[in-house]
Amino acid sequence: MKKRYSHFIKPIQILIDTLVINSVIYYVSDKEFLNVHFLSFIFLFWLISSYLTRFYNVYRFTKNLRILTLLARQFFVFIMGYFAYFGAFREGAIINNQFLILASILSAIIFLKFTAQYLLKKYRAIGNNYRTTVVLGDDDTTKEVIQVFKSKANLGYKFLGFFSDKSHSDPLYLGGFSHIFQYVEETFVDEIYCSLTQLTNEQIKKINKFANEKGILLKLIPNSNELYGKNQSVEFYDDTLMVLSVKRLPFEFTENFYIKRVFDVVFSVFVCLFLLSWLWPILFVLVKLESKGPLLFKQKREGINSSEFVCYKFRSMKMNKQSNKSHVTKDDTRVTRIGAFMRKTSIDELPQFLNVLWGEMSVVGPRPHLESLSIEYQRDVENYLKRHIVKPGITGLAQVSGYRGEIKKKADIKNRIRFDIFYIENWSFFLDIKIIFKTILNVFKGEEKAY
Repeated sequence: MKKRYSHFIKPIQILIDTLVINSVIYYVSDKEFLNVHFLSFIFLFWLISSYLTRFYNVYRFTKNLRILTLLARQFFVFIMGYFAYFGAFREGAIINNQFLILASILSAIIFLKFTAQYLLKKYRAIGNNYRTTVVLGDDDTTKEVIQVFKSKANLGYKFLGFFSDKSHSDPLYLGGFSHIFQYVEETFVDEIYCSLTQLTNEQIKKINKFANEKGILLKLIPNSNELYGKNQSVEFYDDTLMVLSVKRLPFEFTENFYIKRVFDVVFSVFVCLFLLSWLWPILFVLVKLESKGPLLFKQKREGINSSEFVCYKFRSMKMNKQSNKSHVTKDDTRVTRIGAFMRKTSIDELPQFLNVLWGEMSVVGPRPHLESLSIEYQRDVENYLKRHIVKPGITGLAQVSGYRGEIKKKADIKNRIRFDIFYIENWSFFLDIKIIFKTILNVFKGEEKAY
């Protein structure tokens, strides 16, 4: 499988930009402003404002005019924040050469922005950092897209070929539309482009579902008379050639990945330091007094991309051979007295914050399943595998919505997966916070299915 490094581009650009901003402020202004308070404010404000203005949302096909628009928008917001600092924290303070500072920052960022674009295009033009693409269709608009891939090497697309139900002698012809599925199973493909005039709605739905499962971007080549839905965004290739990008999932955006990961680490460190540090030795004594065996219960679960990892819990049952094969049921005789309390209050789940620190889990996400049960659920639930495109969580939307614990009928797992898919498609930082608060609230009021 081809390694991807594109997700490093944005963090590197952010790091370089913030270092340049702080360096300019230090060397052009008074040295008294080289302090943690002021520089931290500038750093954080730049990060927040660039996220809100989408300053770093620059792609392979982004035009220079669009970059200039982003620069103007970002600097308008940044200048407001820059002066707001002195109004809020250092009223009356004066930095020498204010306009020289801002002009120097603007010049440096403009230089860096366009230099980065230029160097990336040159790097891609010689065959690096490319995206592999295939096209479904052979109408005039589709041929224009193919021509862009062939002639614009600096965009960084490697065109593998096209599919059509009409036979072709072209060496890049890969077969009929139905052959796309087998081809993608055997060949690494980053993006699929589909002609809206040559494929039916049913075919596009089937390809969209397949692309989601494989983590492939799906883009649509439209008829100029078509109306487009809100789940599609318009992209322009080669100035006038329009392509529709199917709505991307929140976790496909690099900034969302980093926001969630930083929160996971900070929250987990807090729990480990202020809760697990004193609770662990107390539970060690209580669990050992009631039953033989280790304090930690280790169980293999399915994680992101169906990878296997060892999930940790405080042991709440007597040692038994069925623990890795079946869920706990109501009035289960395997559960100890201290174990029943831990399960009722979810204390048994706390060691999973170690899994979060190690990057195997997230604080919020779909709950990880046993591999044996996962295989069974795949047969019964449509889109089940979609839940594996994110890290599993200690708590999740399904759990705070009443679907936790024992699964008694098929409707239970179907509803649980329905909430998991909704969470993946509609994630936001504030949704995570809401789920965490609801989880804490449920711990104090108790849950009927927590046994």
